[in-house]
Amino acid sequence: MNEFAMASAVALRTADGGGPAVFDADLDARWAVGDKLHGGYLMAVLGRAAAAAGGEHRDLLSMSASFVRPPEPGPARVEVEVLRAGRGSTQSRTRLLQDSGVCAEALAVTGPLGEEEPHWSRSEPARLPAEEDCAPSPADAPGGFRVPLMDVVDQRLDPGALGFIAGAPSMRGEIAGWQRLADGADWDPLSLLVALDMVPPVSYDLGLPGWAPTVQMSSYIRRRPAPGPVQVRMNATEVGGDRMDVAVSAWDAKDRLVAQAVQIAAVRTPR
Repeated sequence: MNEFAMASAVALRTADGGGPAVFDADLDARWAVGDKLHGGYLMAVLGRAAAAAGGEHRDLLSMSASFVRPPEPGPARVEVEVLRAGRGSTQSRTRLLQDSGVCAEALAVTGPLGEEEPHWSRSEPARLPAEEDCAPSPADAPGGFRVPLMDVVDQRLDPGALGFIAGAPSMRGEIAGWQRLADGADWDPLSLLVALDMVPPVSYDLGLPGWAPTVQMSSYIRRRPAPGPVQVRMNATEVGGDRMDVAVSAWDAKDRLVAQAVQIAAVRTPR
């Protein structure tokens, strides 16, 4: 079992036909930015429980999550309420809980992922320099900020989007890069949720440094990714009122669109 599978594992505690299925999880401190567990990782834990409760529908197709309060690393439980089990998909409501109460809640759709080519698409992969020519993201970021996530994800960012490091952000509102799982494991439909919640936040490219916690995120898994790295591009449309929208797309090693996401994040804007 690879590191991501172990970190996002859930174990069925109860499956009462009259109530939600309850799973135990052990949240891993390595999948964090600073001391806050990564939103995409938390969604993957919820998604794994939803898939386990989804009967024959074992692939995550979509998830829309709201983050209520940051959970702590360590024991947690996941509740899954199946709302509808149809022939083609299962729709579920999932909740991540600790002693402090609800930490995150999500609606999930599970079902079979297809491998057919799209009927129509205007998707174009990110135009990135070669992976080896992009800048690796260190776990020990400038200023003494620790990003444990970068110990388990090998991320290399487009140098053209790194002007913010020298105090000269491009102001394009876009950051893109290559990502691999550091232990060499292949990406899968659940780990793609981590790739879709890229760091640093796109606000850095707009001259707005600092934590940008995800408030709500909706993710869509298109197909199972081919072995190898994924290219991820995220961009913002508008920033204001201490809120920022972010759209993200991920392509696999065959340049196929494999996942997308949109999110609203909190960000401090000048007054």
